[in-house]
This record gives sequence, structure tokens and C-alpha cells, in this order.
Amino acid sequence: MAQQKGIIPLNGTIGNITFYKSKDGYLAREKGGIDARRIASDPAFQRTRENGMEFGRAGKAGKYLRDAVRSLLQNASDSKMVSRLTRKMMEVLKADELSARGDRNVTGGKPGLLEGFEFNINGKLNSTLYAPYTATIDRASGLLSVDIPAFVPGNMITAPAGTTHFRIKTAGAEVDFKEGTHVSEVGNLADIALNNDISNALSQTHNVTAGSTKTLFILLGVDFFQEVNGSMYSLKNGAFNALSIIKVSES
Repeated sequence: MAQQKGIIPLNGTIGNITFYKSKDGYLAREKGGIDARRIASDPAFQRTRENGMEFGRAGKAGKYLRDAVRSLLQNASDSKMVSRLTRKMMEVLKADELSARGDRNVTGGKPGLLEGFEFNINGKLNSTLYAPYTATIDRASGLLSVDIPAFVPGNMITAPAGTTHFRIKTAGAEVDFKEGTHVSEVGNLADIALNNDISNALSQTHNVTAGSTKTLFILLGVDFFQEVNGSMYSLKNGAFNALSIIKVSES
């Protein structure tokens, strides 16, 4: 793969070279490769087919999780988040010690490996929020809770320049990676001024299916705002907003 340089970027195919636009700019690559029909049937490509099936399964699992918390992702994700999440799902899938190669899946693996995943690499939670917090999952009742004791925002929040206020956001989700369904709740706590006054203790509880046998997740994040004439504006279109998976309960 080569990057195009010049006054006029190209799109299309010239000879054996394909020119196209991507998130990384205008690129060029040589046409070619192995016939798809051969990959689908030749015994020599059995491992390739197995890897492809598992990669596809990991990609779908990532989509199911994103669907469960999509409203939070709109303002707290980076451009490569989807590919990073798919790679992480591959780690989860490869931890499946019971299924045959090619049949391994996320549910049979270790979804707990997703704990700590950052949806926005430009605004990581562990370098944004230093206040202590507790995440609790009660599978029997279906209650997923986040508690943050009182803290001084000026000491415990690292905010981008121009921030006047921030908002703590949470989510609880139950994801069925086999069926592609979910139950989730999202919560936004009150806007808090970025100053040296002690904040109130914060608590948020989300409800999912009581006695669920699916994978349960708690997410925690921080959004940044600038107040102008009494109105709150998302700071830099959310480029530095944080969102992370802070607790996972495997099925």
C-alpha cells in the first residue's frame, strides 16, 4: 500500500494499480491476490477459512457491544475504535478452550478481557478521572451500580483547555453475543463545574435482566463542556471525552 502525493488525487484503477480514498488519505495498491473460489474450497487454505470465520465472529461481537451503548459512543470514540475493539474481541475469542479452531466464539472465551477497554484513545478514562469509584454487578437482581464519593474536580479531573464543566456518564449493559441482542441503560449525571469546590457524592444504578446468564458490562465516562452565556457546548466536538469498560461479569 502506497500513499498518493500530488496535486490531483486519483480514484479508480489504472492497469494493475487501484487508487482510492481512505481515512488515512489517498492510497494506491496493486491489484491481484488469490482467487476467492480457491480460498473457499482448497484444503491448503483451511486455516485461512478458519481465521476468516473467527475474525467475522469477533467483528459481529464488537458491533453487538457497540449497539448496546451507541448513544455514548457518538461523542466518545476515536476513528480506529472499531478495529481496536475487533482486535480485542479476537483476544476474547481465542481464549475459548473448548471449541474447535474456526468455531471459537466470544461467549466461550473470556469477555472479562474487555475490562479496561478505552473507546477513545485520545481521552482515556484512567488519565482523565482520578477520583476513586466503585462498580458493582449484582447478577441475581440485575442491578449494575457505579458509586463515586465526593471529590474536588480541580484535583481529580484532567480536562482539555477551555473546559468549564464536565459530566459523568455511565451505562449498564447485558449483551447476548450469540443472538446479537442486548438490554442496556445509559445515564448522565448533572453537569459539574470544574473548580476546587467539593462535589456531591455520585451514584447511578442501571437495571438489566434479573438472573441473566449473559455477559454484563458497566461503562464509565466523562464529557467536557464550555459554558457560554448560560448554555453548555461540547468541547472540541467531544475529541477528548473519555469512555471505558470498568467492569465485566462473564456469563
